[in-house]
Amino acid sequence: MKLTLTNVRKIKSESDSKLTKHVCNYVIDKWHDYDDKINIFKDVLYMGCVSGIVSELIYYSDTLKFYRKYRDEINGLLSETMRSMGCFSFKDVFGKNFDDEDPLIIDTHNQNLMAWFGFEETLRIIGYKFEQIQYYI
Repeated sequence: MKLTLTNVRKIKSESDSKLTKHVCNYVIDKWHDYDDKINIFKDVLYMGCVSGIVSELIYYSDTLKFYRKYRDEINGLLSETMRSMGCFSFKDVFGKNFDDEDPLIIDTHNQNLMAWFGFEETLRIIGYKFEQIQYYI
């Protein structure tokens, strides 16, 4: 599929996932800010949300709200990712960034990490639908 605004809107309208719809809205909102639309994806996926590139996910108050709103979908993404990677612990996925003292993801740090993961992984999944982006992600 070609990376076009129409196709991003189509993915959004055909998805049952509220998280996918949210991330599609991010792409739609950024569309006119970029000459090369591939960079909407590359900027986030190469630098990560930790860089502040996704302005709605900078502050803990915002990332915690995001995680709590999309928790079930994010947990599903994490489970799928762990299965595909053959991982058995969060540490296998997040390395030293995951706080082992918070295995139930109750505290701020790990919820923030999960919010970023959910956004980035959803953007990656959307990006895989476009042949121009597959090479970069």
